[in-house]
Amino acid sequence: MRRSPATSVAAGSRSRRTDDSAIGAAARNAAEYNRGVPTRAFEPAYMKIGILTAAFQELTPRHQRDADPDRAIEDWIQFARELGADAIQLSAAIHPSEADVPPEAMLDPVANTLDLRRPFDPARAARVRAALSSTKLEVSDIGYFDNMLHGDPAIRAKKHGFMQRVFDAAVLLGVGAVCGFVGRNALHSLDQNLDDFEEHFIPLLAEAKARGLTYRVEQCPMPGWTIGDSFFNNLAYTPGTWIALHRICEAHGVGDQFRIHYDPSHAVLMGQDSRSVFQYLKDAGYPFLIDGFHVKGQVIDARGVAAWGYGGQTIQRGDWKNGRPSDDPADQVHAWKKQTVLAEHELPGTARHDPLAYLQNRSVDWLDHQLAARELLDLDVARTHLVVEHEYPKARIQDADRLKPILQGSIAFVRGIDQAAASMYALQHQVLAAQGIPAQGTGREPYRS
Repeated sequence: MRRSPATSVAAGSRSRRTDDSAIGAAARNAAEYNRGVPTRAFEPAYMKIGILTAAFQELTPRHQRDADPDRAIEDWIQFARELGADAIQLSAAIHPSEADVPPEAMLDPVANTLDLRRPFDPARAARVRAALSSTKLEVSDIGYFDNMLHGDPAIRAKKHGFMQRVFDAAVLLGVGAVCGFVGRNALHSLDQNLDDFEEHFIPLLAEAKARGLTYRVEQCPMPGWTIGDSFFNNLAYTPGTWIALHRICEAHGVGDQFRIHYDPSHAVLMGQDSRSVFQYLKDAGYPFLIDGFHVKGQVIDARGVAAWGYGGQTIQRGDWKNGRPSDDPADQVHAWKKQTVLAEHELPGTARHDPLAYLQNRSVDWLDHQLAARELLDLDVARTHLVVEHEYPKARIQDADRLKPILQGSIAFVRGIDQAAASMYALQHQVLAAQGIPAQGTGREPYRS
């Protein structure tokens, strides 16, 4: 259809007005985006990457380190430097010949890299500090993971005495924190354990305070610590109990000594995700409680969950014989089927990228873990340690040539993830925010899976 001249003129006028409007909007947008605004430099802050020395228990053969205990620490410092770590978390434990729990009953046998059968005196400390100085490494903290609320008074006193030797070693090494469990008195209910904590753990924190130390608590529920039906055998297993325990600590003047060494693998074991845990702490007014990290993952087996649920195997595990608890440590280790039928620990980087598993809280979303820590917690990021904890069963190799490239790869993965998260956080929350430019998209949200 042919338009009349008048119609063509009107249409042209409208077209010019539309063009002028678009040009005007573009000009306004250009003016908005290019206006003079404050700027902030791109300055990502990275965490320090460490490794728990229990990753390789036999780096120094037992006969050598029994005769020369500090040789084990020197060897581990050199090994950690070759792995590309910034720090070690020094593993301490009661010597196997003196422990109340035999290695055969443990899912993940501990390592006494720091041997405290003899006093750790200034001469021993000077030797270790010299090794650290020569490699430019540091000790993030000393880890002794045991049951500090044991129901047997004599056994509990022995563990507390050893922990105080760990405290003294930390002071001599200039290390500001120790890491361990709270534990549980298996003879009492969890509510009664709050009283046990007040009676027995608070004095331990007072000893830490007297030495200027922080006690960082790892939150593993330790389901296999007992061949009974209890799954939660470490009182400090979740944010609800952390807060309750911290309030008891505050009432006794040791609130600053009680902190959490967060491990995302334990959250996954209980159906939690790190972002929601961190958000809960922030919402409750406790974003300061987390003071360090074990970076260890967990891969949930959907078949195991289908068979047993998140409580794990409850019957016919093999830790009971003829209707009674077995006295054989090789049988007692089957109590850990409460966990192992539905989950397997991940050495960071060894699990496949699995976005569906992340959303189902069946594997650790490492990038969001590092982002959420920066977004929701009160952290001095540059002073915060990410400690690689190796408990992936199929790779628990006690051969240096085989294990070294595995640990190197995991440490490189953790460093790369942290650098990516640091860059995203600095870009989105600092650089763009300073200029009033929004980040794009939605991102992972707490309390949703």
